[in-house]
Amino acid sequence: MTTLPAVNPRIALSAAYSCVALIAFGGILAETIILYPNIFHDPPGSLDQAVRFFSQTGPADFFPPMGALTVGLGLAALVAVRRDRVARRWITASVTVLLLGEFAFSALYFWPRNTIMFDEGIAVHSAETLRRVAVEFETGHLVRLAMSGVTAALAFGGLYRVLTSAAPAGTGKPATGGGVRIARPTAER
Repeated sequence: MTTLPAVNPRIALSAAYSCVALIAFGGILAETIILYPNIFHDPPGSLDQAVRFFSQTGPADFFPPMGALTVGLGLAALVAVRRDRVARRWITASVTVLLLGEFAFSALYFWPRNTIMFDEGIAVHSAETLRRVAVEFETGHLVRLAMSGVTAALAFGGLYRVLTSAAPAGTGKPATGGGVRIARPTAER
């Protein structure tokens, strides 16, 4: 007989947040490795080509909803672990880096540069200005990439703390989610 596991909200929300933070980091890393060399290789021409390429969908369609999901899950995980001092510290640090190092930094640093490069472009700015802004963007992006990695690592640290604190006393093993019991079939008598 199989008993379904009881859902432990601390584990579920911490795991969801950790997974989404890691996926977001992976998305930013993939963007850095795959897209940015094509977008920034020869501004302003490559910027114009990127605008045409992303005419249907692009990073701006993926990252804002992903960021909102990450923030929402981070805050939910923070509420769920509020009574665990150590896990709360990990998750608080992760959400703080997310909000300051990714969201606020993006809004204050990247959004104006995105407008210059992709909305206004050569019609408003000189080629030299676009080249300078592209270099600033790429340089700042390395900071954002690092902050995303730190966010994911701290979120995972919080999850690890939740899992180890939920383990049965003295076992040193992570919890499995709250009481999974699997009865092994017995030989018929």
